[in-house]
Amino acid sequence: MASPSHRRSPGKWRNALVPAVVVAAVALAASLLMALRPDGASTAGHTTTAPTTGSRSASPPTPPSPKPAPKPKPKKPSKASPDAPTAAKTTPPPGTATAPARSSAKSTTPQRASGSAPLAGRIRPGTAYEGVATFYDTGNGDGACLYGPTADVMTAAMNHTDYETAKACGAYILVRAAGGASVTVRVTNECPLPCAPGQLDLSAQAFAKLAAPSAGRIPITWSLLSPETSDKIAIRYKTGSSSHWCGIQATGHRNPLARLEVRDGSGWRQLPRTEYNYFLSEQGSGCGGAIRITDIYGEALTVEGISIRPDVAQPTRVQFAPR
Repeated sequence: MASPSHRRSPGKWRNALVPAVVVAAVALAASLLMALRPDGASTAGHTTTAPTTGSRSASPPTPPSPKPAPKPKPKKPSKASPDAPTAAKTTPPPGTATAPARSSAKSTTPQRASGSAPLAGRIRPGTAYEGVATFYDTGNGDGACLYGPTADVMTAAMNHTDYETAKACGAYILVRAAGGASVTVRVTNECPLPCAPGQLDLSAQAFAKLAAPSAGRIPITWSLLSPETSDKIAIRYKTGSSSHWCGIQATGHRNPLARLEVRDGSGWRQLPRTEYNYFLSEQGSGCGGAIRITDIYGEALTVEGISIRPDVAQPTRVQFAPR
């Protein structure tokens, strides 16, 4: 039996050709319509189709040119309420330091008021100083401060640096040893170099309150005191004083003395202080007149009626307030 022929019959071929021609004609018409459009893009449904993966665009899209940022419009100043006027603020120039804003919260750390002892020198209240303690034989109790002989054995000689041209004279000092023992002494003398800053040369009796004399030298801390006392201040003119030259000294003051002034024809005049704790008027100005003394806290006391009686401690009725 012969195998079937691979040739199609003419009738069937013509029947298949008609639909193909119709489809081709429709496609050609659609292509002509697309070519005749100005932009060549379809508008059916007003939709755009994202390119499929791997497709290439004819040319890269041109990024839009950046538009200049609009200039900020100046702000109009706010109007203050007439019932609550506001203070105008000024802007400091560049590089000018400005104070930080203050917090309404209160600090829990106690702070000493600024300027609590505006006339203090090296020794200031509220400060603990470190050093060493030694001791010496005080003899009759006199020393560089020239307070004269005394039966008070709780005394100290201040190192040369902290002595500060007799500014330390008469200061009451609380001295503490490392073991906890303490003693209060009054500065009546100077410990010359090589006594180091912070060092106190105590009387033998005061040193014994802190440690055995055999220790010889011990570490200490010390601070300024303003003790309770019923004593009053005394004024003394130096030997050789007269209306032409005089040296004046105050003794028995509770707080360290910062300055001494005398009143002359032009008002109050401050006298220079010497290493031996007298204030000198070398031309005699104010000698025998009113005297004004001021402590390191700024309290000033005026004394009148003190005559020139050399080497005599003349009592007054005044004393500095405790601090």
